[in-house]
Amino acid sequence: MAAEKDAFIQKRLLSLDALRGFDMFWIIGGEALIHAMAKINPGSIWMPLSAQFEHPYWDGFTAYDLIFPLFIFLAGVSTPFSIGKALKDGKSRQTLLRKVLKRGLILFVLGLIYNNGLELRPVSDIRFMSVLGRIGIAYTLSNIIYLYVKEKWLFYWFAGLLIAYYFILKFTSAPGFLVGDLTMEGNFASYFDRSVLPGKLSRGIHDTVGLFNNIPAIGNALAGIITGILLKKTTVNPTRKAVYMALTGVAAIIIAQVWNLDFPINKNLWSSSFVMQTVGFSLILFALFYYVIDVLEFKKWTLFFQVIGMNSILIYVSVKFINWEYTTEAFFEWLLEWTGEPYSLLVMAVGVLIVKWLVLKLLYNKRVFLRV
Repeated sequence: MAAEKDAFIQKRLLSLDALRGFDMFWIIGGEALIHAMAKINPGSIWMPLSAQFEHPYWDGFTAYDLIFPLFIFLAGVSTPFSIGKALKDGKSRQTLLRKVLKRGLILFVLGLIYNNGLELRPVSDIRFMSVLGRIGIAYTLSNIIYLYVKEKWLFYWFAGLLIAYYFILKFTSAPGFLVGDLTMEGNFASYFDRSVLPGKLSRGIHDTVGLFNNIPAIGNALAGIITGILLKKTTVNPTRKAVYMALTGVAAIIIAQVWNLDFPINKNLWSSSFVMQTVGFSLILFALFYYVIDVLEFKKWTLFFQVIGMNSILIYVSVKFINWEYTTEAFFEWLLEWTGEPYSLLVMAVGVLIVKWLVLKLLYNKRVFLRV
């Protein structure tokens, strides 16, 4: 059984699973560790670190803003290894299109459940857009592009979507606002969502993962697909692949900073400069993980993150059905009482991570993975 499991894992690109797990680590409890340390040590280095794990309300960028687009990027990286392999094996594009559409729909429905639960409610009380919905939409549309255009055109699609989105927002606005208004009230993307989306938006006049700004989000997935194609090329040395990714990442960040002067980096709008910024950091992080894990073959340390990465969607959705804090208190009640405030915050943060990871490790050992 152990040999069978090892063979299964080795078929996968370990750096991809490890980085996905690293990304999700911050969502499932890593950020709580940082916030707890900041409360225990106010005025220390933990305070600015804690601030990096809060989203800016509108313009701006923090480390926390990278988590979501990095996940979309990594979903794109896997495409040439899954959809691309299926094409090579003789599967028809129509068959793969149905598979892609099905996966996108499942992710969208899971997002609906995550936002609204399972109980029936009036349409006006339902929030239709979600994190998982965006992943599903970006994954689906980028994979359709991958299925039906030549590889050399993927970059033009990436650039075209970002430039088109830029021009739309710079030369339109909500009624009653000056052309090019990029405020929450005045930008065209938020106005479009207010006009078209049923139900409610997360901020009333704006949804933090709206419908219209899925246009540039496709770019994050396409960047991942282009990266996956590079990784599959046998004519390029693995070390050189890592260098190419890192240098391209630096170039993307420079472009983002220049673009930011005219089109601010803004996660809420998923601005084109935000896409370049997050693609840049995604490439640098992936280059590092790929070089260390798949090129130098330093792999033993990755198990912690692989366990998370192999069931990332499952652990994300689980918070809607499992009270992890209550479960943790049952195990660590004596330690929480003994440490007291504010140290109990740290105990709780560590405890929740331990409990979640042990559950994921059990599933990992049993080879139970949520396949969407």
